[in-house]
Amino acid sequence: MDQLLSPSRNRLLGVLPPNDIALLAPDLEEMHFEQGALLQEADKPIEQVYFPSNGMISLLAVMRDGKGVETATIGREGAVNVMSGFGSRRSPSRAVMQVAGDASQITSAKFKAAVENSATIRDLVVRYNDVQMALVQQTAGCNALHDVEKRLCRWLLQTRDRCDSDSIPLTQEFLSEMLGVQRTSVTAIASALQTAGLIKYRRGRIDIIDREGLESRSCECYETVRLRNEEIFS
Repeated sequence: MDQLLSPSRNRLLGVLPPNDIALLAPDLEEMHFEQGALLQEADKPIEQVYFPSNGMISLLAVMRDGKGVETATIGREGAVNVMSGFGSRRSPSRAVMQVAGDASQITSAKFKAAVENSATIRDLVVRYNDVQMALVQQTAGCNALHDVEKRLCRWLLQTRDRCDSDSIPLTQEFLSEMLGVQRTSVTAIASALQTAGLIKYRRGRIDIIDREGLESRSCECYETVRLRNEEIFS
């Protein structure tokens, strides 16, 4: 239980009082997921709830041809599939581990039982879901209104915050899929950011060299999303 409450682990679990954590702890299982691991497929039954303690999870809207575009990212400040605690049976999105890391998982049935027995957990889930809905809308607006360079800078900053590292394991192919643009566009922008001394790109990895410079070229959505996430813990 002490490990679950550690500030270095999942922050949602960390704000729960000991009595509420006790409802979850016996059924939480620590798992490691490699990059690209599929945690949840869209429109499929929800079987597990995930509380990441490091790494990053992407939620994707999936089209009929199987292609997806990212609608949200989740790190240790959040969770995946928590609304199953209120009886949600099918997932609206695909969840993929985009940066390898660890997560505590619990079956949706066990999580639902804990939600039913704790007003504190119910309130936390509702507040978290409200923030996530706002962030999904922010991402939709960002994808429609902001240019690719600003969106890429925002994405790199968000990922860096989740990973606590300036060295991020990312391929240009992956970035093009998440941003919903051609790989050639990502290549050109990454090259420009590298020339400006903001990042260093090598095969399968991006190093952030100048964080402040990256923030200055990001869109407003980075700061908006960061502040909205913190609302959960205020």
